[in-house]
Amino acid sequence: MMWSDRVSRVDVAKMKALAVRRGVWFRVLTRTERACVDLTIRVVDEVRSRVLSNVLYSVLRKLEGAVESRVARLMREVGVKAAGNLSLVAQSWGNKSAACWAEDVGFVRFLAVLHLNSSP
Repeated sequence: MMWSDRVSRVDVAKMKALAVRRGVWFRVLTRTERACVDLTIRVVDEVRSRVLSNVLYSVLRKLEGAVESRVARLMREVGVKAAGNLSLVAQSWGNKSAACWAEDVGFVRFLAVLHLNSSP
């Protein structure tokens, strides 16, 4: 999820709900960070303060990283690179249709799960 220039109550509340559902709300955030988010949801419709925006961006980025699934993280970190490398190898062997493998989400997910299952 990308954050726009302005942070709204709705954005913050959605991220809090997701973090609570995934069980990372209390594990990842400090008491002060949780209080900032809770007070923002209760008091503010749209954050105009640059200082509060910076604090909330930092907290929301921390929550984004925590709620991301393991497969999604591996897709981003391992699968995309592996798909690109395999695509280049297959193209060098003459497979013209391999050019689209690097952007194929299903193939990237397959490689990420393959990596996940092969890790000790």
